[in-house]
Amino acid sequence: MLQLERITAGYSGATVLRDVTLRVPDGTVVALLGPNGSGKTTLLRVAAGLLDPSGGRVVLDGDDVTTLAPHQRRARGVCLVPEGRGVFPALTVRENLRVFSRGAGIDRAVEAFPVLGQRLDQVAGTLSGGEQQMLALSRAYAEDARLVMLDEVSMGLAPKVVDEILAFLARLVAQGTSLLLVEQYVAKALELADYVCVLDRGRLAFAGEGDELSVDDILASYLGGGVGATR
Repeated sequence: MLQLERITAGYSGATVLRDVTLRVPDGTVVALLGPNGSGKTTLLRVAAGLLDPSGGRVVLDGDDVTTLAPHQRRARGVCLVPEGRGVFPALTVRENLRVFSRGAGIDRAVEAFPVLGQRLDQVAGTLSGGEQQMLALSRAYAEDARLVMLDEVSMGLAPKVVDEILAFLARLVAQGTSLLLVEQYVAKALELADYVCVLDRGRLAFAGEGDELSVDDILASYLGGGVGATR
């Protein structure tokens, strides 16, 4: 469904990603892992159209979309849930959902996270951290997304809320949605993922099936020890 082909990208002349190729087959979950500063968020921004690569191309459903704007990629079913609670804090929950879905899909979002139905007229910025993340995630339902990219959606949340969010993601997958997942809980990410890609200092250090790596392998890369069985 999504192919990032030999992507090179960065900011203000500083290169962050170097010749990275990554694929998300239709209906699968790809976990994108690696230490802080390895380029995970930058890769998601390139895929979403928020950052133009200096080299390589972005392919969606076989079409080159490298020059398409973010809203054009959204119209083709691409949804990015960014790190740090991707909601409009000054708007109510209902208004956020209307922005996400252009007025449609609110019922589906509330079905996914019933607590939001009790908060529709509450200002989003006054929700708890977990509720704000649920609201951010609900756009995947509200927008009827085909590819959802998630950047550290569990950061700073209580374990119970993390489990609820991961259960929501599993439901998305069961409905045929593809996921590109950046996640700090390595063990949980490996449980959910069909494929794993590990970035290290802007380069792809590993790409393979989820059962080819252990948590210890991944943690070694986070600590600068590299990834076993790289290829």
